[in-house]
Amino acid sequence: MPGSPQIALDINPPFKEYFFIDIDGDKVVELKRIVLGRTEAYVLQGDCNYSLIKEIFPKVKFEDYRRGLCLLDPYGLDLNWEVIQVAGQMKSIDMFLNFPVMDMNRNVLWRDPTGVDPADVKRMNIFWGDSSWNKVAYRPARDLFGQTVGIKESNNTIASAFRKRLQEVAGFKHVSKPLPMRNSEGATIYYLFFASQQQVADNIIKDIFDKYSRRGII
Repeated sequence: MPGSPQIALDINPPFKEYFFIDIDGDKVVELKRIVLGRTEAYVLQGDCNYSLIKEIFPKVKFEDYRRGLCLLDPYGLDLNWEVIQVAGQMKSIDMFLNFPVMDMNRNVLWRDPTGVDPADVKRMNIFWGDSSWNKVAYRPARDLFGQTVGIKESNNTIASAFRKRLQEVAGFKHVSKPLPMRNSEGATIYYLFFASQQQVADNIIKDIFDKYSRRGII
């Protein structure tokens, strides 16, 4: 079964240019094999947090009547909020984002957050854009001794809060309700977000998400 890079290359009508970015050398080698002979496709090895802002996004300026579709598929909490916010403020980029809720739960959003590694808290802050996720992920409650403790919220609550950030902070006019993507055991490993400035694009994605949800494929 072809992966997402090959699927993107096979789209008809095609995009004018394709940019594939990965920090993993082995994956870069495979990407270069896939795009061989495709002069409109470019493969960059490095950190997408730098490459997108400095090299790719400047090619898709609204005032130049350019438009782009950005697919962000981080390995985990490796994406900087700055990338998302710049994309939203440019007004020329639609975006798919895999929201890595499994990595969040595994490394940061513990029921008892006092033992979380500060380095993982930092990663979460960078991904979210600030530390406001703390107020989203935990609601205050009283324990048996009258002490205030934090009760961990659901995945849906956290994803809904991030959807609000995409609209109110990043500046995307339309953000579809995220689609939970589950593994074979039924656990949600990430949420698929779509964010756009165009209502028509949002309507198309809503129809696609609804179709796959009704079929029980996802």
